[in-house]
Amino acid sequence: MLGFQSTKMNRFCDGVDRRTFLQLGSLPFFGLSLSQALAAPTSAGDDNLSCILLWCGGGISTVDTFDMKPNAPIEYRGEFQPIATSVPGLTVCEHLPRVARQMHRIGQIRTIVHAGSQHAEANHFMLTGHPQVPDVNAQPVGSVVHPCFGSVVSEQLGWRNSLPPFVQLSAGGIHYHHAGFLGSALDPLRVKADPNAGTFQVEDVSIPDSIGNVRLDRRRRMLSQLDEFQRVRERSAGDVSARNEFYDQAFGLITSPAAKKAFQIGEESDALRDRYGRCREGQSTLLARRLVESGVRFVTVNFPGYDTHDKNFIELKDPLLPKLDAAYATLLDDLAERGMLERTLVICMGEFGRTPKVNAQTGRDHYPKVNSICMSGAGVRMDGHVHGRTSDRCEFVVGSENSTHDLVATIYSILGVDYGRIYHNIDNRPIFTTDNGKPIRGILA
Repeated sequence: MLGFQSTKMNRFCDGVDRRTFLQLGSLPFFGLSLSQALAAPTSAGDDNLSCILLWCGGGISTVDTFDMKPNAPIEYRGEFQPIATSVPGLTVCEHLPRVARQMHRIGQIRTIVHAGSQHAEANHFMLTGHPQVPDVNAQPVGSVVHPCFGSVVSEQLGWRNSLPPFVQLSAGGIHYHHAGFLGSALDPLRVKADPNAGTFQVEDVSIPDSIGNVRLDRRRRMLSQLDEFQRVRERSAGDVSARNEFYDQAFGLITSPAAKKAFQIGEESDALRDRYGRCREGQSTLLARRLVESGVRFVTVNFPGYDTHDKNFIELKDPLLPKLDAAYATLLDDLAERGMLERTLVICMGEFGRTPKVNAQTGRDHYPKVNSICMSGAGVRMDGHVHGRTSDRCEFVVGSENSTHDLVATIYSILGVDYGRIYHNIDNRPIFTTDNGKPIRGILA
């Protein structure tokens, strides 16, 4: 299986663990942990766009961060104070001082509403655009499991520079952060090791010592001989050709200097690593920048812990918001300094917001009726623009709402993905990518 096992089991309030629900296969013949995620098609187009998704797992309280209501009663506005930002008249939470200085590079969408009140279904809404009704174990019930953003990007755009198109940086899994009906070949390359650890190494882009180059070459020759035998026995070489393409990609990844270099986070200066934050989330965000710089198309960085039903303000104050503040702000600065921001879409969001009224445990509960999706970089209005607004107590969207289909169409339109494409599942049932979703023009540059 791709990635690494975590020694800690993280769970949401609903008791469902954060491990990915679709496990990947392996290549025991190689003796490697590479999976069919390496079998994504090669790109049909030639573009330079990438995306980094900072996923605030659990559902970040936007009323305490990006959409504060300082004039509301105390039981709604909470304990935090707003501070001025680089955009006149726009405020954010006092515990996001570095992000405040970057707000001229961030556009917000406050009109997205969906019906997913639990984590699993909300993730399916926000990461695929489509509704989903899971059972208590977060497994789908009687409906199609749709592919997430990165998997659709993988399917339509494919590999670039010998690097897989879709990478997930997370100690645990993320609900519905996989390819769904498109098949596990388009799942992300999952990196579970901690980039902040001094021993950080991604085994999936290196040849294990137990195998070595000589044995690897021998196994490849054996595969070639088996394939030649099968060509003689089969009328059609279609399956063999497809498998050969997969093997070529697998060998290409573990022997590619570009792939190895992309994951060598130790090459970055201590000063820059300090700016991102010396924690898993901060260093994963820096690694995400290295990956898109090298050619990866879509990288998700998981920022877990935002399921704050109790001690909301304590948890946000430390450690949640300081980690996000350092990593998010530094990423935008770093991309801009390298001339990469205009070709990298940066998204910061969670599966839903939190209830506008503080509960008896000084926490906030699940609330899909309001959310703030922050977007920067490629194709986005980077003037601090806010699309839509919420009520004075952050209870509902004022005016026109947008669906998660519209959010998906917006992201795909920026990345050059055909959001109108029709796919077919195993029963040949036609499935629309966005189900009539339309890009939200107000956020587009």
